[in-house]
Amino acid sequence: MERMFKHILFATDGSPASANAARLAVGLARTHGAALTALYVVDPYPYLGVGEANPLGFQAYMSAAMQHASSAHTDVAQLAAEEPPVDVHVRTAEDIGASTGITQTAREIGADLIVVGSHGRTGISRLMLGSVAARVVAESPVPVLVAR
Repeated sequence: MERMFKHILFATDGSPASANAARLAVGLARTHGAALTALYVVDPYPYLGVGEANPLGFQAYMSAAMQHASSAHTDVAQLAAEEPPVDVHVRTAEDIGASTGITQTAREIGADLIVVGSHGRTGISRLMLGSVAARVVAESPVPVLVAR
């Protein structure tokens, strides 16, 4: 029987909402014997263009973002380590909007499925119904599974 999915891209933002999507992505990879890539997209630095750019502000922002990415990747790796283990690759995309980073990475790695949470860090969950998730669905070259 041919495997339905060979390479799954899981986009995580480390939010509690993405934890459910992580379980789903790892479970699908396990079931289909698929490769799994966990992607964390660092939002572009929110520099407002007023006065001098503060390099320390940028460094602090990137440092915090990399800690969030590491934590999100660790959460996925722990799920993937459960029996039977799933081989998970981690990636971080920087200086790019989340939906573009996700769809671009899917193309680069040859993913045949993208798994995203329905809403993440933005919090205004219903209003934003994952504006990121909606854009990924619209832009994706492959099927997208949006997990609640």
